[in-house]
Amino acid sequence: MAKVLVLYYSTYGHIETMAYAIADGARKAGAQVDVKRVPETVPAEIARNNHFKLDQNAPIATVAELADYDAIVVGTGTRFGRISSQMAAFLDQAGGLWARGALNGKIGGAFASSATQHGGQETTLFSIIINLLHFGMMIVGLPYSHQGQMSADEIVGGAPYGATTVAGGDGSRQPTEIDLAGARHQGELVAAAAIKVFG
Repeated sequence: MAKVLVLYYSTYGHIETMAYAIADGARKAGAQVDVKRVPETVPAEIARNNHFKLDQNAPIATVAELADYDAIVVGTGTRFGRISSQMAAFLDQAGGLWARGALNGKIGGAFASSATQHGGQETTLFSIIINLLHFGMMIVGLPYSHQGQMSADEIVGGAPYGATTVAGGDGSRQPTEIDLAGARHQGELVAAAAIKVFG
């Protein structure tokens, strides 16, 4: 059975919610799925004072275990149109995996959130995807088979490059059902690709 890792960093819980939707989709496709997060690098007092969501149930991932999975879907909030420092710090430790080609030919995907509709979601997705391509991974995005991303009737996340959500400037907006449907669809597609490649 194909093994999928949903690997995320979430400051306020939006990406955490999206991660579990990705996992639901991957399980629906028949994969074995783990949801894990990268370590927080912000000092605990600062995180508490800034109302970070510190009660996340997902275990902390290690870099070495990335090689144990057939597919990895990486998610993070947007930081000025790019990947968060927490996720970057984690992936920057994967030089040994890169050097020995441990992730070559595996399936990869990306998902993201931003405060505003035009706050850099697509560039953040690309910053994740570039990392995964350097690892030798094959990318599965979010095709227009997820019709929800085409809606002009409300603010929606989603791009051909991966599932997204809009958190709002104060973080009060939670992922909508359309956003979560996109995440589930991408998870299903990633798992289906991994099953085809790895059985």
